[in-house]
Amino acid sequence: METKKRKISIIGSTGSIGTQALEVIEKISDKFEIIALAGGKNTELLRKQCEKFNPKYVCSNDVNFKIDGVKSLYGEEGLEEICSNKENDIILVAVSGKIGLKPTLKAIENGIDIALANKETLVMAGDIVIRKAKERCVNIIPVDSEHCAIHQCIKDINQVDKLIITASGGPFLTKSADEMNFATVTQALSHPRWNMGKKITIDSATLMNKGLEVIEAHHLFGINYDDIEVVIHPQSIVHSAIEYKDGSVIAQLGLPSMHIPIQYAITYPERFEGIKSKSFSFSEAARLDFEKPDFEKFPTLKLAYNMGRLGGSATVCMNAANEEAVFAFLDGKISLGDIYKITEKITQNHNVIKNPSIDEIFEIDCEVRAKTKELIK
Repeated sequence: METKKRKISIIGSTGSIGTQALEVIEKISDKFEIIALAGGKNTELLRKQCEKFNPKYVCSNDVNFKIDGVKSLYGEEGLEEICSNKENDIILVAVSGKIGLKPTLKAIENGIDIALANKETLVMAGDIVIRKAKERCVNIIPVDSEHCAIHQCIKDINQVDKLIITASGGPFLTKSADEMNFATVTQALSHPRWNMGKKITIDSATLMNKGLEVIEAHHLFGINYDDIEVVIHPQSIVHSAIEYKDGSVIAQLGLPSMHIPIQYAITYPERFEGIKSKSFSFSEAARLDFEKPDFEKFPTLKLAYNMGRLGGSATVCMNAANEEAVFAFLDGKISLGDIYKITEKITQNHNVIKNPSIDEIFEIDCEVRAKTKELIK
């Protein structure tokens, strides 16, 4: 009996997660039909993807981008049109930045399940997104390896006592604070374990990325911040763990490859042999090390906890300020250590709105970015 193919659209198909997702789908092509692909400025790659995977729709940031036999869409309106198409069984949201929020909400409104690889969606509007998903009975399956690991470990959330999120420690784990604060862009982008986009790699170097993941985990799993622990694990073999009320700890292990969590998210609740299947060896892993994070050396992690506890627009402010500071560092305008100083100063001067609307969230985001750019000048 032939299995019905799962219909999927990929928002952010030309990015790191999007390209790896297409590699996963190519491996198990008999399981999927691609409805739409959406990319940004890399239209050359987007064209090649369309020629290979034959989507019905394509969306880009270039209004003149056309492909014969494929309906062309444009910009944010195009993304929302894709996410309104009820042909989709699931949509992979793999864009970076706030642009992922509205398409995600549009998919939820239309009852379409989401494989979520966009941090800003939950960091900016987690309360709203999770509430609407529950109202529409929409599944949000996390793609981040840490949240994917937790999702796989949890059987009954009511019996969970604590979440344990692992972090590699990035390129500066064994360096001094001064070496880290005055590191070059090249040094900060030299992640020892993961191959990611520039922004997330810098966030991983400062551990802000782990702070954002703590906020995401709070929203995804409904766990208090005091019960979410970050542990440094340089080998990146244990992707995260949970502790049950009886003291039992369940962890998910695997090679540091995004193909595995991507495949889990888009095929859930089923599992299939994929690119990295049957490739993990306990004997080759040899050793697993764990240590507490140094909050003095990595103050952005502590800041993220504090903003998460404040809730409301605090996380919107922190996310926007940090992102602009990261961009400034990548452009050579500030030092790596300045990212925290700038982000902290902006958050200290922010008047928190407890339950902001989506419109207010975007207004705050724009205001904070403008203030941050002015401070950087």
